[in-house]
Amino acid sequence: MNYNESLAYLDSLGKFGIKLGMERIEALLAALDNPQAKFKSVHVTGTNGKGSVSSMITNILLASNLKVGKFISPHLVKYNERISINGSDITDDAFALALTAVKKAADDIVAKGVCEQPTQFEILTAAAFLHFALEKVDYAVIEVGMGGLWDSTNVITPVVSVITNVALDHCDRLGSTIERIAMQKAGIIKDNVPVVTAAEGDEALGPIRAVGMFKQAKVYIYGRAFWCEEKESTMDGQTFTLHAGDIYSSDYQIKLPGWHQAVNASLAIVAAKLVSKQDDRINELALHIGVANTVWPGRLERIAQKPDVILDGAHNPNGAEALRKALDKYYPNQKRVFVIGMMGDKDMQHVLHTIVRPMDLAYTVPADGGERAAKPEVLAQLIGANAAACSDVYEAYLKALDEAGEDGVVVICGSLYLVGTFKARLLAAKDGGN
Repeated sequence: MNYNESLAYLDSLGKFGIKLGMERIEALLAALDNPQAKFKSVHVTGTNGKGSVSSMITNILLASNLKVGKFISPHLVKYNERISINGSDITDDAFALALTAVKKAADDIVAKGVCEQPTQFEILTAAAFLHFALEKVDYAVIEVGMGGLWDSTNVITPVVSVITNVALDHCDRLGSTIERIAMQKAGIIKDNVPVVTAAEGDEALGPIRAVGMFKQAKVYIYGRAFWCEEKESTMDGQTFTLHAGDIYSSDYQIKLPGWHQAVNASLAIVAAKLVSKQDDRINELALHIGVANTVWPGRLERIAQKPDVILDGAHNPNGAEALRKALDKYYPNQKRVFVIGMMGDKDMQHVLHTIVRPMDLAYTVPADGGERAAKPEVLAQLIGANAAACSDVYEAYLKALDEAGEDGVVVICGSLYLVGTFKARLLAAKDGGN
């Protein structure tokens, strides 16, 4: 297959939806000679912060002069974003090559009756693992797609496991309580492999600790084994001090705003320090350089000023609270105008009422062209009198710019799919189309 044929193949797999379970991915990887066993890895799950933590760990390893793969989801504009090595997305040709090999293996196991058709995410996971093995990466940082226990990435035995946090999301698949979701995320814990987490509360920490104890995996908990304190914080970045008991204290600088990113950076640093216990190529300088170099699109990403324009993929209550705290911190008195699109299966009312204050203006738009996207009219009704429904995200953006004026702030948020849709429309507008 060429690149366009690979994309068409992936699109054709969309009809199979999301199916939790390991039999398909295990059979598929076996047919590919188990590429996931040919490189070391770090496994990252959590309700929010997976992408930021994965990027920071990746950059720490890169600062150690290692060859590092990264697998994330979803992408914002192009599938290639999901698979990268040393900070560069997989090329179209390499993507097509990997997909061709994986499709052949998938067709073979289905024809032999080994299992049913692997899902789109399973195909992408296998393609990433195959690419990393062929390129002989030293490490791959692997982000869980959903949950952990039954996620198709959960075939690896990492050097360290990271559970960023546990909050309510994907309740239809992972469970309706924090405890049940925590059990799913604790599923990535492996025998004798250390775990780093910023999960809070007995409901979340109970299952993580229990699985850690059962598997003899030491659990390092943010707020207990390590913690950070803010020194300076602006939209341009922040400085914080990371403490680990009485034995470690060091100042770090990051470009990512928001207190939650200081916590994410702390997780990444501690995870990398645990990796360094097995690999002396990872040193203290690499820890500082790696997190300092990290930028992460779609999360409190400021793309313009006068007015400030911020993109944020917050789509669940936990993410909405982080966005609201950041806006209150950095823009306490500025006029806020929102462009919001969400998926209809999210906790829309909670998210919208957390982000949008009664005095704020909001334009509601479709998050993308799919059927899952909530109708703008529904979102506007949930927000109230200061909201207006729009059919196009770019038109809503232009209206928001006018409303905000030079001193205000425009926030495009509610879904990573919306952020991707907006970026594509922005690129099209810059190229001359509107």
